[in-house]
Amino acid sequence: MTRAHAPLGGLLDEAPAVATAGAERFDAALAGQGATSLRAQWRPPVDGTAEALATVAGDPRLSEANAQAVGRLLTSRPHLVGIETARDALDLDDRTLLHAGPPIDWAHASGPMRGAIIGALLYEGVADDPEAAERMAANGEIALEPAHHRGAVGPMAGIVAPSMPVFTLRDEEHGTVARCTLNEGLGKVLRYGAFGDEVTERLQWMERVLGPLLARTLERTGPIDVRALLAQALQMGDEGHNRHRAGTSLFLREFVSDLIEIDAPVADIAAVTRFINANDHFFLNVVMPAAKAATDSARGLAGSSMLVAMARNGTEFGVQLAGTGDTWFTAPASVPDGLYLGEYGPEDANPDIGDSTITESCGIGGFAMAAAPAIVRFVGGEVADALRFTRRMYEITLAESTAYQIPILGFRGTPTGIDATLVCRTGIVPAVNTGIAGKEPGTGQVGAGLVEPPLSCFADAVRELAARAESPVTDPLAGVGAAPGEAP
Repeated sequence: MTRAHAPLGGLLDEAPAVATAGAERFDAALAGQGATSLRAQWRPPVDGTAEALATVAGDPRLSEANAQAVGRLLTSRPHLVGIETARDALDLDDRTLLHAGPPIDWAHASGPMRGAIIGALLYEGVADDPEAAERMAANGEIALEPAHHRGAVGPMAGIVAPSMPVFTLRDEEHGTVARCTLNEGLGKVLRYGAFGDEVTERLQWMERVLGPLLARTLERTGPIDVRALLAQALQMGDEGHNRHRAGTSLFLREFVSDLIEIDAPVADIAAVTRFINANDHFFLNVVMPAAKAATDSARGLAGSSMLVAMARNGTEFGVQLAGTGDTWFTAPASVPDGLYLGEYGPEDANPDIGDSTITESCGIGGFAMAAAPAIVRFVGGEVADALRFTRRMYEITLAESTAYQIPILGFRGTPTGIDATLVCRTGIVPAVNTGIAGKEPGTGQVGAGLVEPPLSCFADAVRELAARAESPVTDPLAGVGAAPGEAP
């Protein structure tokens, strides 16, 4: 008897299995009763996005726009081309400070953001003491503006003051330019909201010695290919966000021979060398503008659902899409989950802060955690977690990097090009590893860990993209149930 003529079409000739989808409880109940189940990796889209997702999917521009957006990201070739003051490079006046994340005012600023603003005003000599600095900021005498709006990024509070030296990165493939301040190191530093004489003196040394000497050295070396350095660093155990031990070493090797040959006091050259060598995060402030230049090359592509920025100001988490211009989509920032320094604990932590998620936006950082098993010791977790985080990110990205590869995954390219529609369809949010700032102004860093971006940012972005779609689908169920050839 053939299978077709067997009772019930042969359905019961073999042990039955049940296909499940959605809630895990149903699958677990079958397993508990000894039944065989086949679990489909599917879940309902994020609440309130079904209609918008259908509309975006029906936009005839979507496929080509996303192909262009991720193509620009993959072909970006950022080079370090200059080091100059923020006043000159970013056209900053003495009463304007740039900050991390989406727009915010003093009244809504978090503790570390306020501490960094106070510290910057003391450093610039605009205020004589912290109380005066606080009054000026509260009275609106100081303009606050997102660094992203001027083509810059900054870690943690991300404060950029006019006198600070900044790295200038240019994407040699697409022509975009991005900037970032020089990294201050760990401990009591401005970017974590600390202020005081120690912080001011270090910033003044960076302005007077570190920046000028590196600028003169760069004139001798010529532009430095940051993508090449970062690709090597990932092969050496970095992930591009929280671990830069390899990248900083490679950066120093590029500079050191020319640095010692410039006409400068030996003591200053030695101090610069020691400062970079002792600061494993120095390369972060080169990688961030490299990522910013790459993602900015994809801005302005109508119809694209690819993210070009994720950033936090310590109060809100915000995202921007290639297809929705400069609009921010925001939600309250979460508190990272991780390890704490000394006697600090979760009660001391500020909500997530900083522009450093530009690294994840570019397909490294949390997306490349599998390349840096050692990072799990810093942010809390196991090696298996690092592999799992990276593998999961392939489900919400458009492509794999051709430059940044992960040895333990057979040199597979990092997941690159976050698609907001895939985030909403799967409920999987980008993996982000980050430092943790103390919530009280002046505290500094209290730990490091992992944080989950709020899903509502991505849902709002997709809804706005749908509102701008061509040939919008007003009824996602139109046609369901209609017979072939029958008008819905």
